[in-house]
Amino acid sequence: MADAAEKVGQVLGQNNVTNGTTGKVPATPEGMAIAYGSLVIMALLPIFFGAFRSVKHHKEQKANYQESGEKPDTMSHKDAAMFPLIASCALFGLYLFFQIFSKEYINLLLTVYFFFLGILALSHLLSPVITKLVPAGIPNSHYHIHFSQTQKEGEDACVLIDYKFSTYDIICLAFCSIVGVWYILKKHWIANNLFGMAFAINGVELLHLNNVVTGCILLGGLFIYDIFWVFGTNVMVTVAKSFEAPIKLVFPQDLLEKGLAADNFAMLGLGDIVLPGIFIALLLRFDVHLSRNSRTYFNISFLAYIAGLFTTIFVMHVYRHAQPALLYLVPACIGAPLFLALIKGDIKAMFQYEDHPSEEKETKKESAGAKKTK
Repeated sequence: MADAAEKVGQVLGQNNVTNGTTGKVPATPEGMAIAYGSLVIMALLPIFFGAFRSVKHHKEQKANYQESGEKPDTMSHKDAAMFPLIASCALFGLYLFFQIFSKEYINLLLTVYFFFLGILALSHLLSPVITKLVPAGIPNSHYHIHFSQTQKEGEDACVLIDYKFSTYDIICLAFCSIVGVWYILKKHWIANNLFGMAFAINGVELLHLNNVVTGCILLGGLFIYDIFWVFGTNVMVTVAKSFEAPIKLVFPQDLLEKGLAADNFAMLGLGDIVLPGIFIALLLRFDVHLSRNSRTYFNISFLAYIAGLFTTIFVMHVYRHAQPALLYLVPACIGAPLFLALIKGDIKAMFQYEDHPSEEKETKKESAGAKKTK
């Protein structure tokens, strides 16, 4: 599960809501309203679409497990408890790097890294759309790269590369590369947000919490992590403002005055989207598991997220200080669905639900089903 934690860390980076200015006063109240409203919309879209894509991905994982017997990696309680410590070390390490080494050189390396990562993330997201837009006259040839290694003849091969793609995938990759070149040359905020949205949707879709207990441990630990690094030190804000990579969504507060050349930004870290988002996606999969033809727990947690985000922005606007968004988002996203489950009598079912039950639990479930049949 360490690999999964590392992927989360690479995607998330910082997670705070902050006014991205350096002493600048937003031009107008209207500009601030547009900026904050846009950040809210950009935060909600990845959670909504990523959650529904996670349901499809979960079904694919189950089908693959039934065919190959290869069970997906899941985050354990220990992994969830350790993640805030790992994230803290990564954050403080970045802070030290920015203090010791030139910010320009570090950001150059990060730009190249996220250039490739962003193209792949955007391609994964846009592939179904671009495939439908490609003219029918262009043939869709399929390719398969298979590279394996064996120590001795007759031994089972160790597969190193097994990748299938088509002509349409290449076209999609070329299109997304244009966005990548735009980002690497101009660092424009629109290109940054395209990559950031792609990272967020893929994160919510692919990073699964196995059960509610793990989610509560993870979000509870990050609740403390966020408060400490924002209120206790200047590390989070310093890194957020120094880190030039698409791991935060930004929107200009002076858009009305400067247009697309605006440079007075409000920002929202991807961690404030993906971390609550994977918990909300878990609740959507729980709704599907209940087979009630409703999305009760997804809807209530989604609304709670909106309320928490607006609370964050309101407090930040009133006190003029960067806010740890998880301070408001975690109690809302965990408290609302748990309280509803308690009222509806689903609290036991919610805590027993697992995306990928252990073999022992699956055996007990099959035995109970057999007894009921008899």
